[in-house]
Amino acid sequence: MYCVRKVQDDLYYVGGNDHRLALFENIFPIPRGVTYNSYLLLDKKTVLFDSVDWSIAKEYLRNVEEVLAGRELDYMVIHHMEPDHAGAIDEIVLRYPNVKIISSEQGFQIMRQIGYHVKDEQSIIVKEGDTISFGKHEFLFLEAPMVHWPEVILSFDTTTGTLFSADAFGSFGALDGKLFNDEVNFERDWLDDARRYYTNIVGKYGPFVEDVLKKASTVDIKMICPLHGPVWRTDIAWFIDKYIHWATYEPEEEGVMIAYASMYGNTEYAAQALASALCERGMTNVVVYDVSNTDVSQLISETFRLSHLVLASVTYNLGIYPKMKNFLVDLEALNVQNRTVALIENGSWACTVGDKMEEYMDENLRMFDILNERVTLNTSLNEANENDMNALADSIIESMKKIREIKEKSAE
Repeated sequence: MYCVRKVQDDLYYVGGNDHRLALFENIFPIPRGVTYNSYLLLDKKTVLFDSVDWSIAKEYLRNVEEVLAGRELDYMVIHHMEPDHAGAIDEIVLRYPNVKIISSEQGFQIMRQIGYHVKDEQSIIVKEGDTISFGKHEFLFLEAPMVHWPEVILSFDTTTGTLFSADAFGSFGALDGKLFNDEVNFERDWLDDARRYYTNIVGKYGPFVEDVLKKASTVDIKMICPLHGPVWRTDIAWFIDKYIHWATYEPEEEGVMIAYASMYGNTEYAAQALASALCERGMTNVVVYDVSNTDVSQLISETFRLSHLVLASVTYNLGIYPKMKNFLVDLEALNVQNRTVALIENGSWACTVGDKMEEYMDENLRMFDILNERVTLNTSLNEANENDMNALADSIIESMKKIREIKEKSAE
């Protein structure tokens, strides 16, 4: 019994799941696990697409052997050299010594850096626009630099309309037998993981992703085989639309994320009061997160999703609370832009955090529109702050109305 699934008539899934890894790239929590996807084509020539992380190499090698059923492996295409997709290259070369490796020039450079034993006579370098026929299947190769490493290539099977997309269109989450997007409730169970995967790993490189999307629009894609997550064979345009939003830093939805930093609960109470005020005004697409116990990858993902961001922070050592500062640093590192921001600040004697946060965003973040209305607390929310809180809620609602009007005019 082997964990293999048929993708198309002569294409098989030979990757696997990893439920043991707690942190992807030793930083992002993956409570639902992750997949390392690899595919094997049985044409006149046999072609293996990518490797897997060493943690599942044993299962992967068994899957490859089973699908080959005694045939030799002729080619191996490496789209991306990150170790979770290249961990068993040496094992493949040892078991199939006549295999030819296809990758980009920089891909081979990274192989040498890692120490893989691929001989020059085994190496086939491909670049933008190159094609290779493996029999009835002809493949077009596309360069995708900085999505999200510089050596990345994509390949497109012009015979079947299948795009092998490297890390693009991937997701956190283990498949557990369900290979295709239409075998899961993707919007309910997978979209948050797909968004968190993209925004934290690829999000910084939006313009490069836009370039890839433009290239993808020139071919007739009928299936997408990514290196993580489900294979897409339906609703492809819907998922590409999500990528367009993420790559252009356009919010998916009109809504508000309130991220608060609170030491003793007073700033948290103010954040909840604002959430209540917004919901009373009809804006119920509101989420509230404590930056001290919410992983920053989730905060980044929700910032990409929603149009408005409220930062509510206590003053700490006359500056920004460290966990809130970490969030701002990640916003900068991932090039997040085009958001409307409101501020709530708190300080028992020297309340400086609002000015510090605004200064940081002005200097380091692009296209962040900071509302003039601000709520300043002296330790805790009281009747004196009621008008300011209502004014802030009204300002957020009004800014949403203005953004809608601008979009409606531009669509005319």
